[in-house]
Parts: sequence; C-alpha cells; structure tokens
Amino acid sequence: MTTTATPGTTTATPDTTTTTAATAATKTTTAATPAEAPGPAPGRAPVPVLWLALLATPVAAAANAPVLILPDMAASLGVGTSTAAWLVAAFAWAMAVSIPLLAGLLRRLGLAPVLRLSTALLLGGTLLVAASPWLPATLLGRAAQAAGGAGLVAAAMSLAGSARRMGVISAGFGMLGASGPLLGAQLSHTVSWRLSLSVSLVSLLAVPAVSRYATAPAATAAPQGRFDARGAALLTVLATALVLLPHAPAVALGSAVVAAALLALHVRRRPDGFVPAALVRSPLFVGSALLALALSTSYFTLLFAVPRLLGDRAGWDVTAAGTGQLVALLTGSALSWLLAAGSARMGRTAVRTVLVATGTLAAVLAVFASWGPLLLMATLGGVFGATGANAVLSMQAASSVPDPQRPTAIGLFTLCYQLGGAFGPAIATALVLGA
Repeated sequence: MTTTATPGTTTATPDTTTTTAATAATKTTTAATPAEAPGPAPGRAPVPVLWLALLATPVAAAANAPVLILPDMAASLGVGTSTAAWLVAAFAWAMAVSIPLLAGLLRRLGLAPVLRLSTALLLGGTLLVAASPWLPATLLGRAAQAAGGAGLVAAAMSLAGSARRMGVISAGFGMLGASGPLLGAQLSHTVSWRLSLSVSLVSLLAVPAVSRYATAPAATAAPQGRFDARGAALLTVLATALVLLPHAPAVALGSAVVAAALLALHVRRRPDGFVPAALVRSPLFVGSALLALALSTSYFTLLFAVPRLLGDRAGWDVTAAGTGQLVALLTGSALSWLLAAGSARMGRTAVRTVLVATGTLAAVLAVFASWGPLLLMATLGGVFGATGANAVLSMQAASSVPDPQRPTAIGLFTLCYQLGGAFGPAIATALVLGA
C-alpha cells in the first residue's frame, strides 16, 4: 500500500553549487564510469551522509505507517476502511508527482528555497493531519506531507555525490520502510494514529545541518528563462494517470496516452524545458529508469504477495509471516549497501547483471517455492534488487546529462521508481490477494 519503501530514491548530482563550464564538460565525458558522481568542489566538504539519510528516509516510515492501523483511522474519521485507504493512495500520488516537480525547482532555484518550501509543506500538512476531524482535510494534509518529504528526498539525493553514500540513504529507505507498519501500530496504540502519520517530522532535524554544509548543486548553471509551466503540468498529468492506472485502467490509460503524446510534442518544441530532450533521448537514462521501474514493481508485488503465500503454501500464521518478512526486508536493505559500495569497482554491466539476476531469481522463487524460508528469500532478493537499483542506477541515470540537468534526472528517475509502488500492489491483488 506504499510507494516509498524503497524509495528511495534518487541521487546523482554534485555536492556543491559552483560548477564551471570546464568542469561540467569534464564530468560529462567521464560519466561512463559506472555509479560515479562528481565530488565536492575544492574547499567545500560534502554533507555528512548521516545528515542526508536523516533528511530523506523518515518519509519511508511515514508512507508505510498506516498499513496496520487503517481500521483505527477509519473509525476515528467516521468512514469505511476502504475509504480511509485513500490516505495511503494520496500520499503515494503526491510523492510520485512532487519529486520531479521539486527536483525541477531545485535545478532552477537552488537548495535553500526548496528546503524552505519542503519544510513549510511538511509542517502545514502535519498540522492538518493532527487537527482535522474530516477525511478531505486529512487527505490534503497527507498530500502536503508527501510533497514536503519529496522535496527533502530530492535535496538529499542531489547531494549524495557517490554510489557508496547513496547506498546508505537507499538502505535507510528500505529499513525504515520495512519498520514503518510496526512503528505506526505501536505509536497508534500508545498515543494516537495521528502521531503515527507524523513521523516524517523527524526529517526537519537535519535541515539546519544540511543548510550549513551545502548549497544547491549546479544552482549557478540553472536556466534563466521562463519556468516551463506547460511541461510541468503535462508531466504531472501523465504521472497522475500512471499512478491511477491500476485503479481505473481504461480512463487512466487513455489519459496517459494523450498526456504522453502532448508531452512529447512539447519536448520537441522546447527541448530545454521542464523535461529536457537530452534526458529522454539518452539510452543510459532511459535504460536505468526502466530497469528501476521493473525491479521496483517486482519488489512491491512480492512485498504484498509473500505474506499470503507464506500462509497458503507454508502454513505460517500472520505473526510468523510478518516477523519473517521484516527480517528479510531489513537484511536485504542492508545488503544492498554492499552492492552500492562496490559498484564502481564492479562496472556497469556487472552491476546490472547482478540486479537482473537477483530480481529474476526472486520472482521465480515466489512463483514456485512452497518452503517458508525460500519465500522469504524472494522478499530479500526483491528488496535487495530494488534498493540496490535505487542507489546505483540513479547515479548512472544522472551521469548521462550535464550537471545543470542532474536534479531533473533524479526527479524523473525517482518518478519511475515510485510507479512500481503503484503497480506492484495491484499485480499482487490480481494474482494472489484476490484469489
């Protein structure tokens, strides 16, 4: 029911704002080195990775917090559980559409305005969630929380600067996403479900530290023309249609086709707009984004299907299945950091081979295995592939374009990853949960 558990999201811009034309050209020509990103400019230290992890990862726990407490939320708001589930869908939608939008603002305006806007959205949304007795206002609050979290994610990932550091952030996404349901249930039972939905406020502890260490990547190279509002609107419509595809296939598919066609025409007319033509024409970017989408979709399918398979095939009860899956998710997320840390030495082809092989093996185990530990290995492989892809492929995708366009590359890559969180649960429902 969540789209960020792995989110992760999404990095690959440099750690500093000062980028000359000469260094940009050098970085562009050396981008073929796998999973590398430009280091900090002389005289400026990189942001400590733990601050970046704190800035980005709490949103993963916030996204998953409602999973076990939807009945409590529904009862409090006076609606049915299925209606309350829109609080999860609203968060997922807002994350998916906000990351590319706020990454575009990061590219254009720099880090400080994005941090201020994200902080305001997160605080305002949390106040609505904490105080509103009505579902519509609570939905608006959840969407604002997600948009604020998306801006913090975009900022953190743009400052990662290396696959190793990105691996720490991506592994943190997986771990907090895995812990989110239990954390949400505990806070709900101890205090209130509204507190469970407010855990992303922890991110704000990192904002002052990140602001002291760095300014927005490539801010001085941001384009000075008019903001491409039409391109941003068309991308938002396309992303919204894709997120809604599992829920209203006919309408969403038609809307997505129309929006994609209009966006393609717009990109041709304005190649340096909100969606740069160089980005969508880059085989490296497109290949990285599509592979991340496939691995993310597989992971979220397994996330929802394996607990049911553990009960049906292995006879495990709900508690055993939940505990086993949590251990598998935490382990796979931690192991993904090793892949990210070693990706520069392995090479691009080797990394992609590992990701594809692991994702394929996880899917095969889920289809054929009946022994509980093997089904848990499917979950472990799924989260390893997804979080590893988020860490490594995002760096490769962003290295395919010049520095000024890297925040945009991060945002669009993350959008593709987030779509897996919309498609996966629907596939699980169709193949397993609906049976």
